[in-house]
Amino acid sequence: MMSDDWETPDWIMNIFRHYHDPCPTGAIDYAPDSLHGTWNIPLGGGIFINPPYSQPKPWVEKAIRTRAHFPVTIVMLLKHDSSTQWYKLLHEAGAHFLLFSGRLTYKGKNSRPCAFPSMLAVLS
Repeated sequence: MMSDDWETPDWIMNIFRHYHDPCPTGAIDYAPDSLHGTWNIPLGGGIFINPPYSQPKPWVEKAIRTRAHFPVTIVMLLKHDSSTQWYKLLHEAGAHFLLFSGRLTYKGKNSRPCAFPSMLAVLS
């Protein structure tokens, strides 16, 4: 089973410090409310999401729906896997994909390079 305990590196969080994060560390506990409620959109900011890697599709669908209704930039930190249905949904929604060179080193209890490549998907 894939771990969902990959805490966003500080240097990425610093870039998106003025963005709302509807899926903070421990997202499994927050998922029902965060996926069904309205996301807070900060004035002058956007939305940054590091969703559970085991189930990113509901978060991708929510991001696409939110972007369709609000002129906000949504950035998602995701596993780079272009063979998935959620990747196809992002592509069809016009997302921009920013790939990392090498493997990210996450912080927290999994503070080691992850076993897969990562990317940022940007809906704007």
